[in-house]
Amino acid sequence: MLTSVDADLMRVLADPLRLRIITLLARETLCTTHLIEETGARQTNLSNHLRVLREAGVVETEPCGRFTYYKLRPDVIASLAGGFAELAQTARATAENNVKRSCP
Repeated sequence: MLTSVDADLMRVLADPLRLRIITLLARETLCTTHLIEETGARQTNLSNHLRVLREAGVVETEPCGRFTYYKLRPDVIASLAGGFAELAQTARATAENNVKRSCP
């Protein structure tokens, strides 16, 4: 089932720019310059969002000379997806068995 950690992660991913960043990073490892070009975000704004994603454990960094590359941690996304899959399975079983609480 979904936990409070998952809820925190969902809040992190709910921001449209952060969602765009992780979508881009799912396809390839990118540096800040690439992400600025792809998103059109200002460097300071993008850096703040990357910090939030890094602190949440969604992305990790890889230094390369004077650049820092970012890559998505698929295990974190898979864990969240697993929580939703479990929730959907429970909801299906509830609907199929017509489970409902009696009103007082």
